[in-house]
Amino acid sequence: MVDYSGKYLQNGAFGVALLSITSNAKVRISPFVATLAANPTFISGFFAWFIAQAIKVILNFFVERKWDLRLLFASGGMPSSHSALCTAMTTSVALCHGVADSLFPVCLGFSLIVMYDAIGVRRHAGMHAEILNMIVEDLFQGHPISQRKLKELLGHTPSQVFAGAVVGILVACYCCQGCLIAT
Repeated sequence: MVDYSGKYLQNGAFGVALLSITSNAKVRISPFVATLAANPTFISGFFAWFIAQAIKVILNFFVERKWDLRLLFASGGMPSSHSALCTAMTTSVALCHGVADSLFPVCLGFSLIVMYDAIGVRRHAGMHAEILNMIVEDLFQGHPISQRKLKELLGHTPSQVFAGAVVGILVACYCCQGCLIAT
């Protein structure tokens, strides 16, 4: 049996659970997977992305009255899963390593660029796609090309990005509780 004492507080709760289960189980999990599962920054980012995408499915159900599981892998919408993932990883690095660590400004810069891009470039590309779809539909009515549509939901509004950032921060705070205890 492998002794993981002393590392419980440094790893995220999910990683600790996985490591304790696999140390007693007959089936071994890859060291790569176990290492990722024990990394609170990875877990925070993954769960923030997943929760944000799941919220999109749930919100869509309340608006459209139908389940659309394709939204789990779609971009755009409320909340921004890109923002959730980036802010979760940035918050996790801040909580686990501190803001003085050289990794924090890298994560912060990356997060700010992603969120700026979601509000700016990607949102405007979606607006352009919407206009182009209307033009093609009017000009080529009845032609097969009018059936092809550009994806319009690419970017986010500022409120969608803000909501994603809040989701990311909350998930990271939950996933990094062990880091807070260790310091």
